[in-house]
Amino acid sequence: MTMTAKHDRWISGQSYDQYMGRWSRMIAEKFVDWVDPPANADWLEVGCGTGALTKTILSKATPRSILATDLSDGFVAFAQNENEDKRVQFEVADASQLPCPDGSKDIVTSALVLNFLPDKQKAFAEMRRVLEPDGFIAFYVWDYPGGGMSFIDTFWKTAAEIDARAAELDECVRFPFCQKDGLDQLCQSAGIKRAEIEALDVETRFPDFEALWYPFTLGVGPAPGYVGTLTEKQKTDLKARLSAKFVSEGSISLPARAWAVKAKWPEEG
Repeated sequence: MTMTAKHDRWISGQSYDQYMGRWSRMIAEKFVDWVDPPANADWLEVGCGTGALTKTILSKATPRSILATDLSDGFVAFAQNENEDKRVQFEVADASQLPCPDGSKDIVTSALVLNFLPDKQKAFAEMRRVLEPDGFIAFYVWDYPGGGMSFIDTFWKTAAEIDARAAELDECVRFPFCQKDGLDQLCQSAGIKRAEIEALDVETRFPDFEALWYPFTLGVGPAPGYVGTLTEKQKTDLKARLSAKFVSEGSISLPARAWAVKAKWPEEG
């Protein structure tokens, strides 16, 4: 596993929830409103994580059923504990081998995970396989190249000032396709000719700098995983430099942006 990917394993639901989960819930609300899905649909969620999007679909989209999958058994267990609705079933599964019959789902969705899939086109092929002929996919990713997660973008830029390794770990560098043109090109490569792509914006708010810093110490995700490799002196230096970027005696409010995609495959033949 490369240095750039070894911290991408999301295994602890509770730690993830403190690091990114609260923002995931906020953007999920906007996403479901934007998708405006039909009622009584059978959903498949690829990479459900802690279940933020799952909960939102259940509360806002009146689904008939949801099969929520994730490669991490830790995340699946966490999501199961958080969701008791009988319409949802959780299962450990790989995005390249989805546990569904052909043409069995009305909607296939994914939240903030596509950039971490090693074979995106194989995942798209599986999504297409399990969709019924008139079904559609709907997913979203953070706008990393555009600095869409400001607190993470600032973290990496600050870390690179004291450690050259940090520059190659920055999601901005690693996921250049996570913008409108890149996502459209990705869809085109998967055989989707007309994808709807929209920016979704929320605010990430922290009561103070300590609240912003703490999730970086939890070890789950690229930035916290990187912090776990540092010496105590390096951590202290990084924390001090990062704190200086947020000159505030009170709360800190930063913008966050995701790109949402909704699309159908054209009929074959």
